[in-house]
Amino acid sequence: MEFKHIPVLLNDCIEGLNIKSDGIYVDGTLGGAGHSKEIVKRLSNNGILIGIDRDEEALNAAKNNLKEYNNIKYIHGNHDDIKEILNQLSIKEVDGILLDLGVSSYQLDEDSRGFSYIKNAELDMRMDKLSNLTAKEVINTYSEEKLADIIFKYGEEKFAKRIAKNICIYRNKKEIETTIELAEVIEKSIPGGSKKDGHPAKRTFQAIRIEVNNEIKPLYNTITDCIDLLAPGGRLCVITFHSLEDREVKQAYNDAQGKCKCPPDLPYCICGVHSKGKIITKKPITASEQEQKSNSRSKSAKLRIFEKTDRR
Repeated sequence: MEFKHIPVLLNDCIEGLNIKSDGIYVDGTLGGAGHSKEIVKRLSNNGILIGIDRDEEALNAAKNNLKEYNNIKYIHGNHDDIKEILNQLSIKEVDGILLDLGVSSYQLDEDSRGFSYIKNAELDMRMDKLSNLTAKEVINTYSEEKLADIIFKYGEEKFAKRIAKNICIYRNKKEIETTIELAEVIEKSIPGGSKKDGHPAKRTFQAIRIEVNNEIKPLYNTITDCIDLLAPGGRLCVITFHSLEDREVKQAYNDAQGKCKCPPDLPYCICGVHSKGKIITKKPITASEQEQKSNSRSKSAKLRIFEKTDRR
């Protein structure tokens, strides 16, 4: 499938990675390879790019986009398993890692994947088609209480309880099979005056997608693993699109940087705090007004950068 992929915060990511021509870099969310193409352009024949994606179709699209380069290793896998992936490649440390979290343009553009609340398709939402849990199963088998909790927590939807209740009422008569069916149930659950902030199904679809793909729970450990894999001077760039994602990244960065808890009048540290590096971005980098106009996906994007300073 051909599609136009516009990478978010591209120049900021490339600058943030501080690329060395003979370095080893990982794009843990390869997608359409928009970011990767700019990374590999800056590598010599001695440099290596490792592209990881859980979506085999996205990997194939990336291979086509990067066909002129031969110093790329393509991995069908999940960035949450980055330590194991690099171990299998006999790579102990890398010079930079990029994670562009959330659903990719490739997946959104393919109607049959069921990520869109506008285009009709079977309820799927799996980033990896080999995984078992689908949106259809979540919607039709989770309890009303669990659905409400997911929609409220991952979608920050204030009408979560009402939406969950109406989903359960509908599915008692007939299984909810398609994206449009679900979107219509959601739309009828939200009062008219509260439908001004985008499509009424937007937050619920986001919540179900996050649950299907387990996007939040492993994230803190993934960020910690990425930092551990960096060589001294190596950098980790993470783009988030959701407050929960950003919170996990920020916490992992703060913990990795470390903070001395000793009283300020002590001449030296005795608390034993260990810092793995430093946070480059005191505040997250966001898209310019111009980028937000040309690429709507960038509106909620936040980029945080961490630099490793210790080999431990």
